Amino acid sequence: MPDTAFLRLRAHKRKALIPFLVSGYPTRERFREVLGTTAALADVLEIGIPFSDPLADGPTIQAASSKALSAGVTLERTFAELREHYPKDGPPLVFMITYNQVLAARDFVARCRDHRVAGLIVPDLPFEEAGELRRHCEQAGVALVNMIAPTTSESRAREIAAAARGFIYLISVAGTTGARGEFAAETLAYIQKTRALTDKPLCVGFGISKAAHIRQLREYADGFIVGSALVNAIDEGRERELLTQLRAACD
Repeated sequence: MPDTAFLRLRAHKRKALIPFLVSGYPTRERFREVLGTTAALADVLEIGIPFSDPLADGPTIQAASSKALSAGVTLERTFAELREHYPKDGPPLVFMITYNQVLAARDFVARCRDHRVAGLIVPDLPFEEAGELRRHCEQAGVALVNMIAPTTSESRAREIAAAARGFIYLISVAGTTGARGEFAAETLAYIQKTRALTDKPLCVGFGISKAAHIRQLREYADGFIVGSALVNAIDEGRERELLTQLRAACD
C-alpha cells in the first residue's frame, strides 16, 4: 500500500516523487525501458490507462494517450506488461483510469491486487458515487485515492479527506494538466488550508514540472506528481535527467 511508503518517507523527512507514465507510450519497447528507469527513481509510480475521452488531461497527455491507443494499448496489455516487466522490488503502483474502463468492480480490483497495483485514481467517478468501488478496494487492500481541487468546498474536502486512502491527490489549480511557471500564493494557501483538515499525505499534481516547483511547495505537501513534463522529457530522451533532478529536490 502507498501508506507504508509515506510513513517511511515522513520518518526520513523526504517527499514522495510520483512520476506519471502513459501506458505503452511512446512505443512498447521504449515504455519498457522508461518503466525500469522510472521505477528506480520513484517512491510511487502512477500509470495512466489510455482512453479515447480523457478527463482533465492537457494537450501533452492527450496526445500521448491518443498515440498509445493507436498502437493498440489496452488495460489487458497494460496488465501483461506489468506482469512481465515491472521490477519485483519496484515502488507501489497506482492506476489513473476512467470509470468506463472499470467493468466489474470486484473482479477489476482483484486483478489490480494480483498485479501489485496498490491504488486507483478514478477522476470521472464523483466521490458521492464511489461507494461500491471503495468497498471492493477496502476489501482487497487497494487504496482508492481521492482528489481535492481548489474549487472543492471546505465541508466536502473534509468529507473526502476522511475517506481517503493511500494519499490525497491535490489538484494544484483549476483546469487541465500541463507544465506551468511558479505557483501563485493562492496555491500555497489552498494547500495549507487542506493540510489543516487532515494529516493524511497530500500529493500535488497538475503543473509540477521542475525541481523549483518542489522546493517551492515541499514545506506544505508530502509528494509531487509529475506528468506532462515527464512525457515531454521521454519524447526528448532526457527522462533520467529530469527524474534525477526531481528526486534530489524531494530528498
